[in-house]
Amino acid sequence: MASNDKLTSSRVAIIGAGVSGLAAAKHLAHHNPIVFEASESIGGVWNSCTYETTKLQSTRVDYEFSDFPWPNRDDTTFPSYVEILDYLESYAKHFDLLKFMKFGSKVIEVRYTGDGGTPQMADLGAYSNSFPEKPVWEVAVQNGDAGEIQWYAFEFVVVCTGKYGDVPRIPTFPEKKGPEIFKGKVMHSMDYCKLEKEEAYRLLRGKKVAVIGFKKSAIDLALESALANQGEGGQACTMVVRTTHWVVPHYWVWGLPFFLFYSTRASQFLHDRPNQSFLKTFFCLLFSLLRAVVSKFIESYVTWKLPLEKYGLKPDHSFEEDYASCQMAIMPENFFEEADKGMIRFKKTSKWCFYDQGIEFEDGTMLEADVVILATGYDGKKKLKAIVPEPFRSWLEFPCGVMPLYRGTIHPLIPNMGFVGYVQSNSNLHTSELRSLWLSRLVDGKFKLPSKEKMLDQFSKEMDVMRKSTRFYKRHCISTFSIQHADDLCNDMGLDPRRKSNLFLEAFSPYGSQDYRLNQKETN
Repeated sequence: MASNDKLTSSRVAIIGAGVSGLAAAKHLAHHNPIVFEASESIGGVWNSCTYETTKLQSTRVDYEFSDFPWPNRDDTTFPSYVEILDYLESYAKHFDLLKFMKFGSKVIEVRYTGDGGTPQMADLGAYSNSFPEKPVWEVAVQNGDAGEIQWYAFEFVVVCTGKYGDVPRIPTFPEKKGPEIFKGKVMHSMDYCKLEKEEAYRLLRGKKVAVIGFKKSAIDLALESALANQGEGGQACTMVVRTTHWVVPHYWVWGLPFFLFYSTRASQFLHDRPNQSFLKTFFCLLFSLLRAVVSKFIESYVTWKLPLEKYGLKPDHSFEEDYASCQMAIMPENFFEEADKGMIRFKKTSKWCFYDQGIEFEDGTMLEADVVILATGYDGKKKLKAIVPEPFRSWLEFPCGVMPLYRGTIHPLIPNMGFVGYVQSNSNLHTSELRSLWLSRLVDGKFKLPSKEKMLDQFSKEMDVMRKSTRFYKRHCISTFSIQHADDLCNDMGLDPRRKSNLFLEAFSPYGSQDYRLNQKETN
């Protein structure tokens, strides 16, 4: 591997060309950013972590940029990953974003070179200027799998590598109980995504497949295995489930649209939010029973509509906990049809390991398998830590195991760096776009950040709210106070946070990307 120490300067770097990277590139386009993308195309996880059956879990109108509507936005079907990639490609071409892209360019290291030495954690004063008029970050980029390393210098770096893809989360096993003793094939869902259609079919057809997990990717994988094994010679797929989560068949509950329960100002008023007054805290305490009733109302519909109890898949926690941690999933229409036919089976367990012919469970039972697919998620923190230098690496999860991002974007202890796409919501595209707009105005000096201490305090208040809402709070999801979060971003930017045309719509209609499309006055 060759090395080249020559630095090439530009003001802004963007790492990653997924949804967040595209939004950041569009709003920072006036700075001519360089966008480093390790793959050969845009799209992020939609390009690298999808299966043949992968679809969006919401309608088109809930997943679109504010200034670039879907051409067929009235189509109520969930778009496939191919349609989403086409939409993102059209967005990039429409706003001429491809000229900023450097494909096949993997960021392998980042160095801080700012004046005054490395910042100290004890320094909780003012955040540094976004543009210090000289480079403060050096970025090492590898071109191709074994290509030459080129160094670049920037005043500001925007990290958009996301929490998913690239680095799989692999379970650990006792000695001689891991995949090394298994005679079949073991792979992570990330590796399955890379298979061509025919190759994936051959892997599954006629095989005893075990899928580890019960989130969206695991559900899709189990369904793909069942569909590949139709007819004579087909084998059932077994899902190995440690923690069940709530799934829903569609976005209607007993004839009512789902957004009425969590996605309007009126519904979110029932929930705690950061910086609320004592009176609001008192009201939330009073409304706790109503929130529980709403959750039970939804649970009653889901358990009536789907055979969760029949298959032992009903979670032991409330629906609200999964919504508050962004873990609610849409169940494919024919999933339980395959389960009823015996093509998808379920095994609940808290511990398991391998033996030579398959999987052994904590109760002593065994499952023969030819293929084991680990749908166990991704390690986004490990991916970040691989490029962020010390001491910043140690501060990524300070103070409570979750990255402390102010407004979901700025780490108070890491200067001249933004993060887009790391805090989840009920619509990640919408929040990434709004945060990118906020970040653009920040680096342009149109508003200033509070002190580092105040930013950390704001983050702590958000974490307190999430702890009250769900045991899965470390997923860092703001879905129960997403409108308040957007209001805070708008107030920082000097925009009116009330985006609806009348009070009724303001209270009872959902907020989406189109509500934040700027008019000429706001643009200026």
